[in-house]
Amino acid sequence: MGQAGWKGLCLSLFDYKTEKYVIAKNKKVGLLYRLLQLSILLYLVVWVFVVKKSYQDVDTSLQSAVVTKVKGVAYTNTSELGERLWDVADYVIPPQGDSVFVVITNLIVTTNQRQGTCAEYEGVPDGLCSQDHDCQAGETVIAGNGVKTGRCLRVGNSTRGTCEIFAWCPVETQSMPMEPFLKEAEDFTIYIKNFIRFPKFNFSKANVQEDTNFLKSCRFSPKNLYCPIFRLGSVIRWAGSDFQDIAMKGGVIAINIEWDCDLDKAASECNPRYYFSRLDNNHVKSVSSGYNFRFARYYRDSAGAEFRTLIKAYGIRFDVIVNGKAGKFSIIPTIINVGSGVALMGAGAFFCDLVLIYIIKKREFYRDKKYEEVRQGREGSALETEAEVVQPGQLEEELLEEQPQALPSHSHWKGNGSVCSQFPELARSGLLKNVEVNAEQLQNLRTVET
Repeated sequence: MGQAGWKGLCLSLFDYKTEKYVIAKNKKVGLLYRLLQLSILLYLVVWVFVVKKSYQDVDTSLQSAVVTKVKGVAYTNTSELGERLWDVADYVIPPQGDSVFVVITNLIVTTNQRQGTCAEYEGVPDGLCSQDHDCQAGETVIAGNGVKTGRCLRVGNSTRGTCEIFAWCPVETQSMPMEPFLKEAEDFTIYIKNFIRFPKFNFSKANVQEDTNFLKSCRFSPKNLYCPIFRLGSVIRWAGSDFQDIAMKGGVIAINIEWDCDLDKAASECNPRYYFSRLDNNHVKSVSSGYNFRFARYYRDSAGAEFRTLIKAYGIRFDVIVNGKAGKFSIIPTIINVGSGVALMGAGAFFCDLVLIYIIKKREFYRDKKYEEVRQGREGSALETEAEVVQPGQLEEELLEEQPQALPSHSHWKGNGSVCSQFPELARSGLLKNVEVNAEQLQNLRTVET
């Protein structure tokens, strides 16, 4: 590449190129274009900025702490336990006040268990036998209560019996009470204190109103969001269940606390929202529904022998789940979303171009107007669309080369004006298209012999 070529390349770096627009006078396409623009604008304003608030910087790394307390007492009088008063230390597990806790509502109690030998429970398949060799000594009863001793215990003349086991005897009672053991639990109260913090914006808040007198008498309702004291029966009802039903075999209840804070507003506008749902599979009768566990309380008699009371507890497990996000205006997401919306406006023009060029009846006409065809000349340079100035002697030489028989006599060169006006035949044939010759150039042309 020569010096002139490099110079032209360097100078072209400072050129500015702009687009050429074609205005299509088509009302239907114009209306379609405006409707597309309006739709994109409404999407940008209503959905992106008003609904999704995409102009904000968002913090989803919520830091949360939950403290729970249950209050209430219940009185029972049964043959196994006699008269007894149940308070928080008896029916709440664990007692530390975590975000996951259980309130016991029903019990199966097996008293005075001691370690020794006894018959396995008949409902355990691996404990059934007909002869002693069916009970291999030292073998653990699968899903049972102890270790086989090698003896098969049969009642009377029965051919079938159960293996003798070494276990806590007597084995666990399997009879279910007819009604919830702690039916008064419906009126217990749950105190849920929740502290949250959004570290990106250094914003903290709690779901408790700092008024001792208010907290002593209030109960949670949609109008009292800052009273975190919930009646247990109301929570079960809000979760879509019946207390008497869930209290029999237990269940799992989720208490969701959601914080969705717009920090462009006052801090008082950042309020918790509560949602209640039942998580265990209670819609169908299956082994996965309900919730129960076992624990024991150990004692020693006057002789020092150890015994225990085994309790199979059915209860309502509460899971307090906290989530949320906070948003605050930031220029960076605002610019990004505005730029995306402006770029999306180009989709309307692109779609309308497709309609003009490929769909409507006059698509050939619009296609010719939108796209210009450029051809190469004899020496490889592109023909310009603007008028060219013809040098003396150039016109006649080109005419002789292409159509020498069409060139007129010398008398037709007289006068002023363009060549196209003097030679209509040539103008119609297209030889002199885009070529302008002034009067002074015509006088300098040589006479051409016909």
